[in-house]
Amino acid sequence: MTIATILLLFTSAFLAGAVNAIAGGGTFLTFGALTVVGMPPITANATSSITQFPGYITSTLAYRDEIARSWRSAIALSVVSVIGALGGSLLLLSLDNPSFRQIVPWLLAAATIIFAAGPWLKPKASAEKPVNSKISVVAQFFTSIYGGFFGAGMGIMMLAVLGITSGGTYHHLNALKNLLSILIAAVAIVIFVSGGVVAWPQALVMIPGVALGGYAGVWMARRVSQTVMRVVVVAVGVALTTYYFVTG
Repeated sequence: MTIATILLLFTSAFLAGAVNAIAGGGTFLTFGALTVVGMPPITANATSSITQFPGYITSTLAYRDEIARSWRSAIALSVVSVIGALGGSLLLLSLDNPSFRQIVPWLLAAATIIFAAGPWLKPKASAEKPVNSKISVVAQFFTSIYGGFFGAGMGIMMLAVLGITSGGTYHHLNALKNLLSILIAAVAIVIFVSGGVVAWPQALVMIPGVALGGYAGVWMARRVSQTVMRVVVVAVGVALTTYYFVTG
């Protein structure tokens, strides 16, 4: 890697960590940066998943009180999340880069639309229903397949699905989403590492950037509106989508 590449990857990772702390959507930045430096899309997707993982852990720790009160009711969701993520990540590895590249623009377009619609998909406080109902479990299974396969926009998608199928306060649902994200990402990472598709030098450059960006995001959240950050992320998503459609 050149110095310019290292700086690009670290900066994008830092911004991704900050964006995740403020509005979410950091995967667009890490996947985009890895694409810009010429990494094949499957490797870029797998490596981006690695870099996002520390953020899922710290976010979950921040909600440890909520999780401690409700983790038993989420066992069924946790089980299907592991199964779905396993299926999604194995499906990714079953494709070659040209095949996956044909799918990427459509995935990016869908993720960009979901992210842009985030404020309208954000669940409102409502009467809490069991999170282990049949509809919640089935919906989470399909969400986790997507998360294991690609991941961009997964958090917002999961929040929307949980809000519709189980209800409850935003913090309750966000805590549950963070916990399930860890499981989905962990399974995907194990599969990607065993499949040999992770670019470790680039990942090691980006992981500290994401961690530092997440810390700085708390400071930035008090000074930068979520709307501004959301516009930036959507712009990146549109640019990536256009790039993949045009060059595909």
